Amino acid sequence: MSSASSTPSAQRPSPTAAPPDCLDLPDPPPLRTMVGPGVVAVGIGMAAGEIILWPYLTSVGGLGLLWLAVVTLAIQTVINLEIERYTLATGQTVVAGFSRWSTAWGILICLAGAFQYVWPGWATSGSTVLTYLTGGGDVVWITVGSLVGFGVVLTVSPVVYRTIEKVELVKVILTLFFLAVVAVAVIGWHTWTTAGEKTVTGAGRIPDGITFTMILSALGAAGAGGVHNLVLSNWIRDKGYGMGAHVPKLVSPITGQSEASGADRYAFPQDEANLARWRVWWRRANTEHIVSFFVICLVTIGLMSMLAYETLFGRDDVENSPEFLRLQGDLLGQQVGDWLKILFFAVATVSLWAASIGLLDIIGRVVSDFAKRTYLRDSAFWTEGRLYFAVVWAEVAIGSAILLSGVNQPIVLLTISTCTASLVTLVYTALLIRLNRRDLPAAVRLRGPRLGMMLLAIGFYGFFALAMLKSQIEENF
Repeated sequence: MSSASSTPSAQRPSPTAAPPDCLDLPDPPPLRTMVGPGVVAVGIGMAAGEIILWPYLTSVGGLGLLWLAVVTLAIQTVINLEIERYTLATGQTVVAGFSRWSTAWGILICLAGAFQYVWPGWATSGSTVLTYLTGGGDVVWITVGSLVGFGVVLTVSPVVYRTIEKVELVKVILTLFFLAVVAVAVIGWHTWTTAGEKTVTGAGRIPDGITFTMILSALGAAGAGGVHNLVLSNWIRDKGYGMGAHVPKLVSPITGQSEASGADRYAFPQDEANLARWRVWWRRANTEHIVSFFVICLVTIGLMSMLAYETLFGRDDVENSPEFLRLQGDLLGQQVGDWLKILFFAVATVSLWAASIGLLDIIGRVVSDFAKRTYLRDSAFWTEGRLYFAVVWAEVAIGSAILLSGVNQPIVLLTISTCTASLVTLVYTALLIRLNRRDLPAAVRLRGPRLGMMLLAIGFYGFFALAMLKSQIEENF
């Protein structure tokens, strides 16, 4: 740790008062070596929304909501890049930045994130689809076993970020391979033309049979969502983006390998040399994220929705449960061959389980980063690594307890998680505007069209949250 760790706590500046250390911004690496955080974000996010929620909405209401997927992903991309802006410029996570104003913000985000992801909807959905592939099995116990397995994988990983990056990269490649197959072998020309037409002409319209609760859930599951987005700070810091390259390292208590610590904040001199490097960093970070997040998410949601339209739209036996995935797989087997049915179930299982292990990592990172820098800065035992593993295993235990208590319906669990994600996104988007307007130097702060897009994001999520609340009040009272 830095020399500040030896200062008595009574004399050390609080996290909210400590000024940043001023160091030069590192030279940006080639763009190809920056690829990673966007892939991790899309790999974890490319699951419930792309595999279940958006295809289900399409099977019920047709392709008329594709415009909303495009808008949601564009807004999320802007939000994600504002998350990256702060960490690029300071080396500190945005949750730590919010907590500098008041620890209440950090507590709120940690609690919201825990509530959002403690429901094991992704793992349960993956286990459910696995039973379609194998022909049977107890979904609850398969899911509990998978959660324990994910905890073990994270615990024994030499460097956790690298493990997550590899898992999500394999998932993305496998999913894109499957989509390439169905784009050629299954999706017909009529569906392609209908998708293009509906994306344009359906803008601003909500198809019949689609509720605002379903929409808010789909918004929270499109791409990333909720606390998931905030962890981009941790991932780009661990990748060494910008001032994150200066962040001190701590030793993992399990493996002895170093992992990033978020205990400090940095600033770089506002001279021409550093600002020139900043412009390159910012341009390459934008390019990496737009290609690896926005484009891949858009292709995935679009093709999975068109697949659902091709196979399920207009049928009366489509259920609001993973059973519609079983029906879709059976139809693919009948139309093309059993090999495609097997591939579909395998891709869905891998996708949902890879998301589940990533979500364990997300809450582990957010909570351990916040708890260490806010409450346990003086603790020699509770390093950020030990806190991380304690949180991961607490998530495994709580998720298993929820399943064993009888709350084990995947769609219910996913709806709770994804609606929470949309509400959390609404709150921290407003906080990000303040953070990147007031806490960054003028030359690198949020302004202009990006500021306008962030204000639009608040209106976007706020509108659908209020619409859902209104519909629930009318329905129940």
